[in-house]
Amino acid sequence: MISDTHPSQLVSARVDAPARLHLGFLDPDASLGRRFASLGLVIDGMNTELALTESEHDEIVLPAGMSGEVGERLSRYLAVLRRQTGFAEALRVTLYRAPAAHAGFGSGTQLALVVGRAFACRYGVALSSRELAAMLGRGERSGIGIAAFERGGLLLDGGPGPGGKLAPLLAQADFPKAWRILLVLDDSTDGLHGSAERLAIDGLQPFPRAMAADLCHHVLMRLLPAVAEGDFEPFANSLSLVQRHIGEYFASAQGGGMYTSPAVARVLEWIRPRYRAGIGQSSWGPTGFAVLPSVAVAAEVMAAACAAGAVAPSLRLLVVGGCNRGALLSADTRPAGQ
Repeated sequence: MISDTHPSQLVSARVDAPARLHLGFLDPDASLGRRFASLGLVIDGMNTELALTESEHDEIVLPAGMSGEVGERLSRYLAVLRRQTGFAEALRVTLYRAPAAHAGFGSGTQLALVVGRAFACRYGVALSSRELAAMLGRGERSGIGIAAFERGGLLLDGGPGPGGKLAPLLAQADFPKAWRILLVLDDSTDGLHGSAERLAIDGLQPFPRAMAADLCHHVLMRLLPAVAEGDFEPFANSLSLVQRHIGEYFASAQGGGMYTSPAVARVLEWIRPRYRAGIGQSSWGPTGFAVLPSVAVAAEVMAAACAAGAVAPSLRLLVVGGCNRGALLSADTRPAGQ
């Protein structure tokens, strides 16, 4: 797995990875012995882009205004990669952009995988995305972030396996190009993460087996076929149903409702009775979303919600598309003989 060759003539490696929305778990309580299973969607517009470059000394360069927590994460990931591979020369890590942490975009997994893939490229180390994720401590509950890095589109995984095996990808479908996602962003709060997230999950009540069966039925026999056929209404209805059941189940851990942010909840509850939309919250939030059938409808919904006073001044609205590709890797090499 680890190369014993010296670094090649590679000067820098650059990786650009899309974000994902976590659309819900199918069986949080392992009613059939396998816990979680995740539905997710890869999206445009919230990418993580990073370059790894040779340098005289270690340096981590972040975009202006980005939290120092991101730099600390990158330092930890780099330390693990060096320890596991034995390559320890000085490097400059330049992060060009990344979505907010703890907002529902899977930023931790994408950050780990972009630096991991760039490092592996730099040294010619044969490591798959799943191997990098395991090495860097990602994918404990959901495999959607790893699959998003590799594949793009709408994704369904089977939940982690025995002995901590990473969740296998069960299904992938290209997301219809015409459909759009209205993101409702609240930068004033974070979703649960770290030890608080683990405690919240451990304290949840049993998830009814009949409800898990119903969610699986909707996803397998309604939502996935609707995406494959580009049939918006059954997709939206099934997605909203999954979100409602999962949101109600996790409500006790996020303030008593299915949304972490009351301001986000207000926008989505305004949209719900007025438009055909698949609405919900990504992961622990606070980001909410409304999947809509076209650019025109998304623009109409955004304008109408603002005009109706449903959008608090603290919120941002952003329309994005689905992304049907995984991460992109590019590399610069030194001319031969130099």
